[in-house]
Amino acid sequence: MNFLGKPQSRAAAFLPLCWLLLKILQPGHSHPYHNRYAGDKLIRLIPKTEEEAYALKKIYHQLKVDLWQPSSISYISEGTVTDVHIPQNDSQALLAFFWEANIQYKILIEDLQKALENGSSLQNRRNRRSLSEYNYEIYHPLEEIQNWMHHLNKTHSSLIHMFSIGRSYEGRSLFILKLGRKSRASKRAVWIDCGVHAREWVSPAFCQWFVREALLTYRSDPTMRKLLNNLYFYIMPVFNVDGYHFSWTHDRFWRKTRSRNSRFHCRGVDANRNWKVKWCDEGASMHPCDDTYCGPFPESEPEVKAVASFLRKQRKHIKAYLSFHAYAQMLLYPYSYKYATIPNFSCVESAAYKAVKALRSVYGIHYKHGPASRTLYVSSGSSMDWAYRSGIPYAFAFELRDTGHFGFLLPEMLIRPTCTETMLAVKNITMHLLKRCP
Repeated sequence: MNFLGKPQSRAAAFLPLCWLLLKILQPGHSHPYHNRYAGDKLIRLIPKTEEEAYALKKIYHQLKVDLWQPSSISYISEGTVTDVHIPQNDSQALLAFFWEANIQYKILIEDLQKALENGSSLQNRRNRRSLSEYNYEIYHPLEEIQNWMHHLNKTHSSLIHMFSIGRSYEGRSLFILKLGRKSRASKRAVWIDCGVHAREWVSPAFCQWFVREALLTYRSDPTMRKLLNNLYFYIMPVFNVDGYHFSWTHDRFWRKTRSRNSRFHCRGVDANRNWKVKWCDEGASMHPCDDTYCGPFPESEPEVKAVASFLRKQRKHIKAYLSFHAYAQMLLYPYSYKYATIPNFSCVESAAYKAVKALRSVYGIHYKHGPASRTLYVSSGSSMDWAYRSGIPYAFAFELRDTGHFGFLLPEMLIRPTCTETMLAVKNITMHLLKRCP
């Protein structure tokens, strides 16, 4: 199998989709996730007053809705863009409530099950394995991503070294790819992680794309050659391995890890609220059933503890920390937990500005950039803040495409443009490490 071959042509990529549609139309075809999202909607509301915001918080809390944006009910206030996944069973009552309260809303996705099936080929694993090339323009389950990592480790040993930094709550290996030309001399390093939140599938897709592009263009692209000759990249394609696997097998919109809580039936912790930096303060929840649950204590999650331990050991070498999420089209830097300005603001702001400018040059996609607390919202216990506080001078979090039209169901046809533009941003930031700060 060719794991680095060029992505299939549009015509070739369309054939598996045609095959899938034919299978769906056949009698007895089982829908992904047992058709559990049929009739579910994604709606957008922007409360015009604090009274409307309070009413939304109250009804959302009562119905235990799946909030896509923002990540917590506590963030809803006047003017906040609010995207919410409404189950079919609750949609009639909720939409009637909006009508009676004169709260305007917009339906972004009429039927989540159909959107899910239309946006992704979702072929079964046997058919995915039969592809003649590893396809970087489709989403891959965890097993396929890890097989891909093993293969690259064997076939590109001059630039790739794969190793594990520990195990997840459910016992899965936490694999890392060390990418770069081997050198006896000590080199600066960049950490990149994807898949912190399970449902953000475009994030692991980018990590795979980055590795592919690095290996394919090492000899032909002077910038990539300079990066790999002078830096090591530690790449974790799937941070939250248990949650990501669960998002493929049971709940497409699962966010957290899969750890158990002895006092509550709810499972999982928000892996981006579990770090030891203003832990469980503003923007994090102490309730295990909330999507932003901070956990019973800092680094309670084996995945977080393993990464934190590795970064602590490598802190002298790692000069940049990049974490990839979705969705919002933003490039964020510290602080998340407070509104203060970081000491090296001018250097970091310059890198961010040039990165989003480079990204926009490809397809004209606009990314906001700035301190996370002001650009997105205040949140405590984040990996980005922890990395910065631990001495990593360049710490960034990307929120990839889009801004809500597809949300977490970004179609596979948008993987290529999303990753292509993001590559330019990442190359700009990492090249920044090799230059003196302007």
